[in-house]
Amino acid sequence: MPIKLTRDIESFTRFKRESPKFLKLLEKTKEPMVLTVNGKARLVVQDVQAYEELMRLKDTVEMIAGVKRGLESMRKGEGRDAEEFFDELFKEFNIPNE
Repeated sequence: MPIKLTRDIESFTRFKRESPKFLKLLEKTKEPMVLTVNGKARLVVQDVQAYEELMRLKDTVEMIAGVKRGLESMRKGEGRDAEEFFDELFKEFNIPNE
């Protein structure tokens, strides 16, 4: 969701002065708020649940990107057979291969 300029950008001074009000707003909207210092964006604050969801989404995107890289590598004929890899790994670390 795009930032709503009339709601999601505030001065850091006003945020400090009216923090209880802004905390309720952050919890209600689940949207980040940009805080400015001397008219320039300096901080982003966000409700903890919304932040946790953002981090889950980031992890998912990173995982998908890794899978795509692996598939591309496989298409190029790079990499090696999983069975061969695990045989070497088990041998290197003296892990019984049952």
